[in-house]
Amino acid sequence: MAGCLLSSCLTRRNALSGHSRVILTDASAAAKNLPANSQIAANYAEVLGVDAGSLTNLPLYAFINNWMGTPYRLGGTDSNGLDCSAFTSILFREIYGLNLPRTAREMAEIVQHKKERQLQEGDLLFFAFESRSIDHVGVYLQNHKFVHVSTSRGVIISDLNDAWYHTYLKDAGSVL
Repeated sequence: MAGCLLSSCLTRRNALSGHSRVILTDASAAAKNLPANSQIAANYAEVLGVDAGSLTNLPLYAFINNWMGTPYRLGGTDSNGLDCSAFTSILFREIYGLNLPRTAREMAEIVQHKKERQLQEGDLLFFAFESRSIDHVGVYLQNHKFVHVSTSRGVIISDLNDAWYHTYLKDAGSVL
């Protein structure tokens, strides 16, 4: 997925339309200024439109918080830039202790397939934007929201109900 990078790594904003509340600060200060678990839960509960008590996997949301806004870079695997499959692989290794294949297409081959209504936090979502074959992956959170790496905005949270994403969603499944 080629694209023009329009994101800045200095401002970490929630990428859901209609929300402009800052979730993270400058990446260099993120570790020093990381909100307490209760603040992370409150912030992400608002973003996801759920009750803070439903966010039981706080390490997942702290992980997302640390990466939020990191720019897209094809083949990238670190905080200087990464692609969707690298982000997903790092997330699964650090949060769930699982090693995933390197590409979205390979990840799709190992999941237990699910229908959209069966999705649970940590499930993988697969999209085909540029061809018929899978070329993008994201991680389902809650309430139709998922985290992924956008080519234009870096690591963001998006809504599956958005017609753009819903149109290109090709598969979903669990490796957990």
